[in-house]
Amino acid sequence: MSLRTAVVQLNSQDDPEANMAAVARLLDRAAELGAQFAALPELWTYLGPYAGYEHAAQTLSGPAIQLLQEKARKHKMIIHGGSIVEPHPSLEGKFYNTSVLINRDGEIVATYRKIHLFDVDLADGEKHHESDRIVAGDQVTTAEIDGITFGLSVCYDLRFPELYRSLALQGAQILLVPAAFTLHTGRDHWEILLRARAIENLCYVVAPAQVGKHPYDKQCYGRAMVVDPWGIVLAQAQDRPTVVVADIDLSQIERTRAQIPCLEHRKPQIYRL
Repeated sequence: MSLRTAVVQLNSQDDPEANMAAVARLLDRAAELGAQFAALPELWTYLGPYAGYEHAAQTLSGPAIQLLQEKARKHKMIIHGGSIVEPHPSLEGKFYNTSVLINRDGEIVATYRKIHLFDVDLADGEKHHESDRIVAGDQVTTAEIDGITFGLSVCYDLRFPELYRSLALQGAQILLVPAAFTLHTGRDHWEILLRARAIENLCYVVAPAQVGKHPYDKQCYGRAMVVDPWGIVLAQAQDRPTVVVADIDLSQIERTRAQIPCLEHRKPQIYRL
């Protein structure tokens, strides 16, 4: 089976309505390019200071997800909704970094809340403490649509190979990594980590991204891409908001796993953590 896949690269700002309008245009463009599946980056509805989360947060029945559902139905396209800021149901002032997967009929078939939170002080003085406002999820999430199993993750999750091995062992064929990777870390680590997750799990990796400058003083690396199970980059975005497409050949997963059967050669009884 072949799945024409579009990865969307955005320069989201702190204006949710403008961001949603940009996504609507780019999803229409993905459909024009023949995409059967389109994936959005992390925090596509709002990328700005944590102080703005109260204004920007939306429930899964809000206008952002409704927009994606409408586009999925209109274009008969699977859509992965990157991630949005979702209000926590019981903790005031706290939120989830939440991702949804939507089928061609506009139905939400999976919801994932980012497990690993980006709490770092970078060497260039840049600081990120996502846990100040975001509560971590605790569920490894896969979902099947049209016989294809997707494994969900978000951005900083990429640095935790245990998560992706868990997804692969649950049957994931396509690993989803929507991101807003910083420029400082992205230029050295982004592509290497994506290719590593593809190679070690013998899966496709679909990685939409944020690019450019965002309020205030945040800059994202971009380079949204699709990587095949051999670790080859099939498509990569330039340094601007755009859509790039690649044809995913799901039969290549079986062929690659037959050549390098490392999943069969695992010995968890020896190195169990």
